[in-house]
Amino acid sequence: MSLISKLLGVSKEKEEKASNVHWIPLTSFSELDEIEEISKKETVVIFKHSTRCGISRMVIKQFENKFDENLKGVKVYYLDLLNYREISDEVGYRFQVLHQSPQVLVIKDRVVVAHDSHYNILSVDLKALL
Repeated sequence: MSLISKLLGVSKEKEEKASNVHWIPLTSFSELDEIEEISKKETVVIFKHSTRCGISRMVIKQFENKFDENLKGVKVYYLDLLNYREISDEVGYRFQVLHQSPQVLVIKDRVVVAHDSHYNILSVDLKALL
């Protein structure tokens, strides 16, 4: 909490908007099998994020801000590229998408129906893909 916020009595909860994204960490190869199975019944999103990349940090914040109440039930997997690079490689292989960072993949019925990277992630219309 900033000094000005403390002086004015603004709580941290009021400073930060709660995200509608319920991030699910993607940390194992077996979870990729689960994602494929889940995608047979509902749309699944994988967000590949690099914690060292300024663009990735900005895009993930904007992605969360864009993620409104209507998308709250969508399963969104968060893949930390620095800690799980081999899983990222497997995502590219399984879903036939060249690795980028940051990157979003939208999966339905085991197939990527949309993907984009960098600032273009924000133009992916998730509502239209549900």
